[in-house]
Order: sequence, then structure tokens, then C-alpha cells
Amino acid sequence: MSEKSKLAVFDIDGTIFRKNLHFELINELSWINVFPRKVRDEIVESYTQWLEHKGTYESYRSALVNLFEEYIKGCKEEDIIRASKMVVDFHKDRTYVFAEGLIKKLKKENYHLIAISGSPIEIVREYNHKHLNFDQVYGSVYELKDGIYTGGYLAEPTKNKGQVVEKYVRENDLTLEGSYGIGDTESDASFLELMVNPIAFNPNENLKQIAQEKGWRIVVEKKDVVYEMTQCVNMHLI
Repeated sequence: MSEKSKLAVFDIDGTIFRKNLHFELINELSWINVFPRKVRDEIVESYTQWLEHKGTYESYRSALVNLFEEYIKGCKEEDIIRASKMVVDFHKDRTYVFAEGLIKKLKKENYHLIAISGSPIEIVREYNHKHLNFDQVYGSVYELKDGIYTGGYLAEPTKNKGQVVEKYVRENDLTLEGSYGIGDTESDASFLELMVNPIAFNPNENLKQIAQEKGWRIVVEKKDVVYEMTQCVNMHLI
């Protein structure tokens, strides 16, 4: 068995990275005129709707995906990579204390670390190169032909992150014994349920309910304080 026999799986947006790589990439592409400027206004509006409790996080995330799909067609790969580098260079250190501490601990213990994100693979790879240094990362893959995006999808790991993990474990001769998983939304539940040590970190309502039902750890980080939640109160009871 190899030295890195144990596995740890991380989500990125809202789990390691305090913001959202997909949002920041679309925003940058708008500023450098690869995407129309109006796209920035649309993502800001969706983000504001979520912040002001007029929309869900999932509706905000879906808006990011839909806008990227709509405007990526006809764009050059080199422009997406250029924007990804700009975003990561500026934002790479805006991370959560809890996630950074866990990553540091697991690296010392020779865990095999992977990240699975719904953000485009171009910015996920750049974030891994400049900050994470994980063994493998996964992101949404958009079809390319001669360096130009067609608008089609080739891979969308968020549809079933659990399947991605199971395949990776088989192909790399790893064990789930002692494994860790950390995520913040229900799209992470499919891999968290495979882990020996699942952690719902700053979970949305849907993941919070799943975590409570399954008895998973719930951890919340506010400013520079980390809380281990032993009981969660539904908002309508406050």
C-alpha cells in the first residue's frame, strides 16, 4: 500500500475559499470584455438576492452556471486561462481558518487530498497550482475545439461527487479508512456519506438537515472564530 493510502475530499467554494471562484471568474471576464459587461450586473443581482434572503444559494449558483454556459461559447481558451490567473493571484489567500488548519494537518499525515468543485476546471486548476497543491482537482469541463469553446459540457462533477470519489479511490488504490470529507451544500452530501469523518462546514439549510439526520459534524466559522455545533435551531423557531 502506498504512503498516501488515506483520502481527504474537499469542496472549494464556501469551504476552503471564502468567496466563489465561478463568480470571480465571470466578474473578471466581464471587466476585461471577454464577456459583456451586463453579465457582471446579472451575477451581482443574483448574489444580492441571496444575501438579502430573496433567493436561495442554489438559485444563485444556478445563475452562475447558466450565465457561464451562455457566454462561454465562442470564447478563446487562452482568455479564460488569463482571467483565471488574474483572479487566483488576487484572491488565493482569502480562505477559511478551519479548512486551512485541516489541510495542513492532513498533509502532515500523508493523506491523499483531492478537491471537487462545480467551478470551471481552468480556474480550479489555477487555484490548485497557486494555493492548494492537492493531489488531484476536479471542476466543470467545457468542450473545446481548436482552442475555442463550443458551449457544450464534457464533465460536470457536481452532479454526483460521490461517484467521482469512488472512481478515484479504485483507480489510485486508496482506502476510505480514516477518510475525511468537508463540504457546505447538499451537492457535497454524496461524497460526505462515503467518508469516515464527514464535516458539514458552514452548511446551507439542506446540508444542515442531512448532517443532523446522519449525525455528521457541523462546524461554523464566523470571522476568526470556529464553532462546533451540537444543536442547530431552525430559523422559524427563533
